[in-house]
Amino acid sequence: MPVRFDTDFTMTVNGEAVRAASTFDVLNPADETIVAQAPDCSAAQLDDAVAAARAAFPSWSALTVEERRRHLVAMADTLDAYVDPLKRVLTSEQGKTVDEAATEIAGAAHWLRETAKLTLPETVNEDSADRLSITRHVPLGVVGAIVPWNFPLGLAAFKLGPALLAGNTVVLKPSPFTPLTTLKVGELLRDVLPAGVLNVVSGGDELGPLLTAHPDIDKIGFTGSTGTGRKVVASAAASLKRVTLELGGNDPAIVLADVDVATVAPALFWGAFYSSGQVCLAAKRVYVHADVYEPMKRALAALAGTVRVGNGADEGVQLGPVQNRPQYERVLDLIRDAKTRGYDFLTGGLPAEGKGYFVPLTLIDNPPDDARIVVEEQFGPVLPLLKFTDLDDVIARANDSEFGLGASVWSANTDHALDVGRRLQAGTVWINEIQHLTPLATFAGHKQSGLGTESGMEGLLEYTVPQTITVRRARPAA
Repeated sequence: MPVRFDTDFTMTVNGEAVRAASTFDVLNPADETIVAQAPDCSAAQLDDAVAAARAAFPSWSALTVEERRRHLVAMADTLDAYVDPLKRVLTSEQGKTVDEAATEIAGAAHWLRETAKLTLPETVNEDSADRLSITRHVPLGVVGAIVPWNFPLGLAAFKLGPALLAGNTVVLKPSPFTPLTTLKVGELLRDVLPAGVLNVVSGGDELGPLLTAHPDIDKIGFTGSTGTGRKVVASAAASLKRVTLELGGNDPAIVLADVDVATVAPALFWGAFYSSGQVCLAAKRVYVHADVYEPMKRALAALAGTVRVGNGADEGVQLGPVQNRPQYERVLDLIRDAKTRGYDFLTGGLPAEGKGYFVPLTLIDNPPDDARIVVEEQFGPVLPLLKFTDLDDVIARANDSEFGLGASVWSANTDHALDVGRRLQAGTVWINEIQHLTPLATFAGHKQSGLGTESGMEGLLEYTVPQTITVRRARPAA
């Protein structure tokens, strides 16, 4: 039966379509209309999904890595084949532009395909006349993957690729704000993967804690806020589940005095405002040397005035709304705080009345370092610009955060910028670019931005446990 992309959203359990006794509304953040109803997974249905994954684990993990690799490539091919219908579902529930949605889906396919090229290492510890000792890496079992609302498919691929390649089976739970595209992908993959290898469930706020506490899940891969990450760790601790957490960030960008403003300003602007700032690795506080502060702030403000914000489904729109009401209210609260405290606004501010979670692109001119808009992660289209003169001082200011996800340094002198970057406390540091990630390089958070790592060989090994095998060789007869 052909897949319908506009209606009939079902969960996938053991390779079959599963409905729920109740549903919940999924809203379009551009106009607050109901896009569709998604199934609200019950505790018993979650048990079924975990049991299906457990039952599928022995045969899936027994496949060779090359066989599992072919399945990942087939998953990627399927996503590529359905970019057009999937992107419209993604835009309707997430709010991002259709072009951004297409890029995310194609990016998820790319991530799966590139991850499939990795190979689990095997280390020979000893190979002597007395014994052979080898350490290999074996799958953990059933993985619970929990994905947020900003990049539902892209961040799912971060987890599905290494988890499945390593030989685990998966129960995938998208955010209740953006479940629809993921549910459709689960439907598309029913004929691509053996039954039970990938199970997709959707539900409200109660489902996540059920998943993290489930006694028959061996690992949780979670992307989301630092606050929720702490709850995930506490829940998983009862059964000593392994966890990988990619959490919040308050990424600094340091702009040195020798930059070409005309070149750097557009890259920095989109590094902060892409996807309306709803990117964990967005530039969230920008430190600009006093020598170029004035021209840089004028250039960024001018760029903000050229960007069309609106419904992501409309032609010519470049940035969509904030994805959901709670996040929208959080961003507005930060803007109100800045206004109450008398900070200078270069652009933007509070939105006009109307439907949709739209926030004007907002630039705040040199607020104090203890301002909430500097200290807290805004995760929206609001950016503080901060002035500096002393390099050691600005590095200390950039590092003065509980977060340590990403950072960037901008300079005409690459070697000097690299020296600065090495002093920043962040898992990923870019020099003269931002938000570039690759499936072949590790991605980890320092401090309260995460536990463990994703992507690259290190990310693959997160979904395994080491096993050392020692063989005592027979002694020659006397």
